[in-house]
Amino acid sequence: MKLIRVTTDEEITLHDFPEGTHSEQNEVLRKLIGDDCRLYEHVRPQRLYTDLHMVGRPTKIAGQCVCMLVDEEFALKPDPVPNYIGSYLYETDRHGNPILGNVLFVGEEWSGDGIDFCGIADATLEILHRQLINMAFAMKATKEVLE
Repeated sequence: MKLIRVTTDEEITLHDFPEGTHSEQNEVLRKLIGDDCRLYEHVRPQRLYTDLHMVGRPTKIAGQCVCMLVDEEFALKPDPVPNYIGSYLYETDRHGNPILGNVLFVGEEWSGDGIDFCGIADATLEILHRQLINMAFAMKATKEVLE
């Protein structure tokens, strides 16, 4: 199963969800977020569910529910860069708190031990990936017009 990475330059890439222990998975996820991420935050951006119509509550179907992972400490780094797609989905325009740095979209599943991160289910991945590419295209076009 895959996850989606969205950079601050609106580059959308697919990556395999890491295998291994939670510790090993967390190390790979932090590296994918980049910029020396030491601690990521689990975010449920409202527009991911209202505008993009993703499932917002974990189910027993692995990867049917989607969430966003962001660098918890990115605002403390020199020259923090906003992630416009993450910020839009997070409703930054309503509350003023931007998402900074690269973001990951991962799946969630309800397991016997609670909620675990996992790859995104194939059908969900296909839809979300297309939606994010369309958002990136629109944002890049808007930036070019405004510059």
